[in-house]
Amino acid sequence: MRPFTRLETTMMPLDRSNVDTDAIIPQQYLKSVKRTGFGKYLFDNWRYLDPGTLDMDPGQRRTDPDFVLNQDAFAGAEVLLVRENFGCGSSREHAVWSLLDHGFRAVIASSFADIFCSNSYKNGLLPITLQAEEVNELFEQVAQDPAFSCVLDLEKQVVRGINGRVFSFEISAFHKHCLLNGFDEIDLTLQHEDKIRAYESQMKQAFPWLFP
Repeated sequence: MRPFTRLETTMMPLDRSNVDTDAIIPQQYLKSVKRTGFGKYLFDNWRYLDPGTLDMDPGQRRTDPDFVLNQDAFAGAEVLLVRENFGCGSSREHAVWSLLDHGFRAVIASSFADIFCSNSYKNGLLPITLQAEEVNELFEQVAQDPAFSCVLDLEKQVVRGINGRVFSFEISAFHKHCLLNGFDEIDLTLQHEDKIRAYESQMKQAFPWLFP
């Protein structure tokens, strides 16, 4: 998993509340479990003017020029700015995969669905919860200057906006440690590899018939 320390980038403002996981990545794209290749289907029903399937080439579909993801001003943005209750609905990890595959490294909202938040931490996407008025201020800053670069500093747990405006956010010590070091659940398990091998050796000696 890619470590997350400090990020300086533009924001993409998606001024919507209660964005559910089906809106993030529709159900017809959930057949694959490769974790990659989902970025082209991110916000599929809003992004394209005609329906799509997994075996269709998205490049052949008409895009909606009014949808923020299709606007050149926000191309390359690595932070998604949204309203409250982002990631609600069904618990599909593909939603996080699609955001990461598109290039987002963090999402800022006034609240997140619990399972979406958990899936984000496990995959290296930073969910930042700010007060509703702070999120609104960031929307105003992006409207004022879409090209401005915010700074996300995980070590200091702050977001810096226009004119040095600082927004602080909370994160558990465990999730902070994992993101800073790029540890997923497998990496955390392998930190105890010596103990695991020692246990397996003891089991083989005590119960050899279990290990043909």
